[in-house]
Amino acid sequence: MSVGLLAVVDDILSAALKASSKTAAVVIDDAAVTPQYVQGVTPARELPIVGKIALGSLINKFVIIIPIALVLTAFADWLLPYLLILGGAFLCFEGAEKVLEWFGFHLHAEEEVERDEKKLVFGAVRTDLILSTEIMLISLSNIDEGLGIWATLAVLAVIALLMTGVVYGAVALLVKIDDIGLRMAKSPSRTVRHNGARIVRSMPAVFRAISILGTVAMLWVGGHLVLQNVGEAGWHATTDLLHGVEHLLEAAGPVIVWFGETVVSAVVGLLFGLVIVGVIVLIGRLRGHDRAHSDTTASAGH
Repeated sequence: MSVGLLAVVDDILSAALKASSKTAAVVIDDAAVTPQYVQGVTPARELPIVGKIALGSLINKFVIIIPIALVLTAFADWLLPYLLILGGAFLCFEGAEKVLEWFGFHLHAEEEVERDEKKLVFGAVRTDLILSTEIMLISLSNIDEGLGIWATLAVLAVIALLMTGVVYGAVALLVKIDDIGLRMAKSPSRTVRHNGARIVRSMPAVFRAISILGTVAMLWVGGHLVLQNVGEAGWHATTDLLHGVEHLLEAAGPVIVWFGETVVSAVVGLLFGLVIVGVIVLIGRLRGHDRAHSDTTASAGH
């Protein structure tokens, strides 16, 4: 009995590792995006916020993504591409919004968002929902069809726990590494003190790089989701574009092909995101104009 149970556990773990192996890029993106949400908070609140986001990520995976993915795969798999297009569009919007912020254009009151912990956590968990959806759906598509529903569920559960631990363990290390540097800077050892000081001095540049990488990741993943799933939904021009890039660069090797597809996806994601931002700004101005017109009419009536 115990041998049989161990065999089942081994099969589940092996299937989980195999199915999740193709999600590495999205996992890196998730780890790069999340630290942006704890910038500007007090050091004492960094780990608690990361913990809340990690808990929200687990809820996303176990309460929302896995049940819906299994149901839709069984009864309405045609709907999945449309849901992924919506998720990709959201990431494109967020990425384009951050690019505009680099140039001084803000859609929201930045000061309020930075200091409101609930909004920080909500924003991070909302973004995690999209990235976790892609992680779990990619994993689901790489699970052998011969597995039963319960074995598939167990594999997805292992992947959810593994990926959440990897992503938010890395995030926790990133946001606290400056504190580690400060402790090292107080060491009796001169070499340790020197290395600690170098870590502390380098962290602002590291977080700037992470912020840029996280924004590019949003645009890349969002653009790729839109391009890939618009093709899955029936309009093949977008997937033809990706295949064209692949054929154009395949002689240069897989790394160059990956880089080319990433650049194309990020550019498309930025352009699509800018269109969404423009539509939102236009709607906001029209609503503001209508509100101002109504106030003027009401004042004239008095």
